[in-house]
Amino acid sequence: MYRSKMMIVMRRDLKMRKGKIAAQAGHACVEAILMALHKENRMSDLVQTEDGMFLQHADRQPSPLSEWFSDGCAKICVYVDSEEELLSIAEKAQEKGILCAVITDAGMTEFHGVPTKTCLALEPLPADIADALTGELPLY
Repeated sequence: MYRSKMMIVMRRDLKMRKGKIAAQAGHACVEAILMALHKENRMSDLVQTEDGMFLQHADRQPSPLSEWFSDGCAKICVYVDSEEELLSIAEKAQEKGILCAVITDAGMTEFHGVPTKTCLALEPLPADIADALTGELPLY
């Protein structure tokens, strides 16, 4: 069982194609990880090996982010059915000091030129904190 995980919340009401869903979730995950690395001032600790990426612990205490890199990359995808629900989760995360990457698609391929909020990803969190924020949402 993972000690930390990353939650991805997709908008199901947009009825995006599978490839679009994957791309939007990818954007959200990358942005959330970059935000978390910056927050912990850990960009210089990121090391690439033949087995993948990990964070050096150096003289630092492990964090949910470093555990997420070293122990496994749990990503859980859940859904909401409106922009309002998506933004409500983002607001609750912000109130708790949790980093949240909200993705706005430019609308060039599926949304007729209209910028559209498609999903969000939370920074890697201890499972109990992630579950308190998104645990009631259905799996995508």
